[in-house]
Amino acid sequence: MLVSCLAALALLATAPGGTGAADKDRPPDILIVLADDLGYSDLGCYGGEIPTPNLDRLAAGGLRLTEFYNTARCWPSRAALLTGYHAQAVRRDAFPGADFKGATGRRPAWAKLLPERLKAAGYRSFLSGKWHVDGQPREQGFDRAHTVDDHNRYFSPRDHTLDGRPMPTPEAGYLATTAIADHAIAFIREHAAAHAGKPLLGYLAFTAPHFPLQAPAEDIARHADRYLAGWENARAARHARQAELGLAVGALAAVERDLGGPHPAAAAALARLGPGEVDRSPPWATLRDGQRAFQASKMAVHAAMVERMDREVGRVVEELRRLGRLDDTLILFLSDNGASSELVVRGDGHDPAAPPGSAASFLCLGPGWASVANTPFRRHKSWVHEGGISTPLIAHWPSGIALRGAIRRGTGHVVDLAPTLLELAGLPARAAEGEPAMHGSSLLRLLRSGEEPGPRRLWWLHEGNAAYRDGDWKIVRERGKPWALHRITDDRAEQNDLSAREPALLGRLTQAWEDELQSHIRLATTGAPAPDPAR
Repeated sequence: MLVSCLAALALLATAPGGTGAADKDRPPDILIVLADDLGYSDLGCYGGEIPTPNLDRLAAGGLRLTEFYNTARCWPSRAALLTGYHAQAVRRDAFPGADFKGATGRRPAWAKLLPERLKAAGYRSFLSGKWHVDGQPREQGFDRAHTVDDHNRYFSPRDHTLDGRPMPTPEAGYLATTAIADHAIAFIREHAAAHAGKPLLGYLAFTAPHFPLQAPAEDIARHADRYLAGWENARAARHARQAELGLAVGALAAVERDLGGPHPAAAAALARLGPGEVDRSPPWATLRDGQRAFQASKMAVHAAMVERMDREVGRVVEELRRLGRLDDTLILFLSDNGASSELVVRGDGHDPAAPPGSAASFLCLGPGWASVANTPFRRHKSWVHEGGISTPLIAHWPSGIALRGAIRRGTGHVVDLAPTLLELAGLPARAAEGEPAMHGSSLLRLLRSGEEPGPRRLWWLHEGNAAYRDGDWKIVRERGKPWALHRITDDRAEQNDLSAREPALLGRLTQAWEDELQSHIRLATTGAPAPDPAR
């Protein structure tokens, strides 16, 4: 099947059709594919060395965006993607004075999810994978739902459901990444058999490559010696390939050698992970032999997880092609945040004697390899520097995207996906009079013709880390630290702080960030619509 899938996708890269005529009486199908903790450069088409032929072929047959953003964390990105609002405004990420923490907030009634909104255009919807949204999928517009909410096990998850009913602990040979694709394929076949005349929204939310680093031994073996040269060499090679691909991502950010993970759990985890683990990014040459071997094995598992996810995406795409629905399906691929520098031990714990990547191990990338995954940017998941918030965005739609293999620098954010897909379906972004305006802007024109959008104003807040982008400029701060100012179009590496040179501009942007924060707090606490943001 993999061979036939690659052959079909190779044709897509050179021909605008070939998989069946679109049904002009219904809007196009939609497939959103969301990776978990995938770094900006992990895919081959974004400079990575990991084999990702299926996603690379989708990119060759469509568009890649180089300046697309998420929220820096899993659950806020999911809320923003599915609602079109910033997570704070819909009570799905904390803000100063909030009466909830983290992912415990409940959305207001007006913050409906995409599947519920798209029903007005006749869409049926399915979810397969990670949920991490308040409420239950079947109560929010999804007609079918397979959820994997055990984020600590890839081989035997204990918290997974089918249409809200608990599923038994899987037997040997189960892998969550494959199971997520299996259920998606089953839902697609069911739709084609029973609802062929209706448009389909698929939400394929992989848990990979989020920690724990776990993968089948045969997958890991293909990458066994790939990373022995160390993180500096891997990062430089990725940056060089990005230049060859024409991604125009700018300079390579300096590694912050003394920066650990974003949370204090790393100290406790180090003692359990053994002498091979490190919680910083020291020069590779300064590591002991045992440490280098251990660290290289971790990245090999991460690569195996990404490669396996790509293979499963290929199976789903092949099913759409087999059913004649691929040409008129908009496929969007992205990640919920940058790669993670966290070091934690959860789930069943970690056995230092177990092979890395096996079910008895619990490993994380750590800062060194997370910096490689996020090449060329600075920092990691949870921070709102470019490494934490930058994601690949691949858009593939043979009957709707005029360009093939194009790269665009148009700036976008996960809040843009809901208004984009509503416009695609012929629906208004506001479903009712008086409903708050979505924070996102439709990117449909960019997808259809490649036309770059104008300058954007974008806003971030997560765990005290904050940022604001206004066209060429970005302010960013770490929790408890002063704001830095960067001309981000020239300095995506965030190496040149211009705050002292441009105090008036810094003041204007910090006030704009504060104004938007207050509008989100007002929306979350009173439901009163804020003025439509100029974007």
